[in-house]
Amino acid sequence: MSIPVLTIDGPSGAGKGTVSRAIAMQLGWGYLDSGSIYRSLAIASNQQEIDITDVAKVVRVAESMLLKFECAAELNVKLNGKDITSELSTETTGNTASIIAAYPEVRAVLLQKQKDFRQAPGLVADGRDMGTVVFADAEKKVFLTASAEERGKRRYKQLIEKGINANLAQLTEEIEVRDQRDRERTSAPLKQAEDALYIDSSELSIEQVIQEVLDWVRFL
Repeated sequence: MSIPVLTIDGPSGAGKGTVSRAIAMQLGWGYLDSGSIYRSLAIASNQQEIDITDVAKVVRVAESMLLKFECAAELNVKLNGKDITSELSTETTGNTASIIAAYPEVRAVLLQKQKDFRQAPGLVADGRDMGTVVFADAEKKVFLTASAEERGKRRYKQLIEKGINANLAQLTEEIEVRDQRDRERTSAPLKQAEDALYIDSSELSIEQVIQEVLDWVRFL
């Protein structure tokens, strides 16, 4: 019997991580944050001060990095034994990750690392191509999105609460640029799987989104 997978895809800031972790914990399933894999690679590349336009060097970093995910209320990530959780959410890391994620050679290296997360009793996988590429055979798929304006406001609030200065207009513009880059990349572009449940969270609370996904999954 195939191990069940629930994929939750969508653009940055739509709430995929919070929703996916909550559902994984409620179902007692494993959790994969594919974005953190690419963000970890971005951090590793920056730590080694390599030119991220040199695809061959980025690939070598991807092949050698060792990752460990610890999922509770929050996701903790260790890169080569060092906790990098606090670095994952920076704008620099996010923008770098979006650039290197467009390289087919990098995606090929990281594809199997993601597939290996599929273990009993099940897996909740969030990202941008979980339901279209990595786990295209998953019977439960969600595409979670929100307007760029709403996602910008959410990001702005997060940064301000952390004591980090931020510019709302700039954040929204960066989100729009990242969305376009993710949609237009030649390898595994961001798009909704044909059999995915579409949810726009612009006017919904996290709790409402979680309940809608759980109701749908249990219905299946």
